[in-house]
Amino acid sequence: MTTAQPLKAQRLHIRLDGESKQKLERAAAYVNRSLSEFVLSRALDAADTVILEHETLRLSDADWQVFLDALEHPPEPNARLRQAFTEHRKRVQR
Repeated sequence: MTTAQPLKAQRLHIRLDGESKQKLERAAAYVNRSLSEFVLSRALDAADTVILEHETLRLSDADWQVFLDALEHPPEPNARLRQAFTEHRKRVQR
């Protein structure tokens, strides 16, 4: 049974010098992949790493406790926050 491959309709164009291309081709050959497969898989790995670094919040134990305490015991809304809620209701609930 064969699995259907998703249609690849997008292209990425890149210009590089001959030495860089040879290096990429050599690396792709070592892992038995085409140049395109190799470059795409490595680029996606790098993208995952960058996205994780920018979309993950890491807190120290002390900061985590402060965060949990704020969730469990939120301060009373002040006048500015109440005004913001009022404005939001006016704009969103037309």
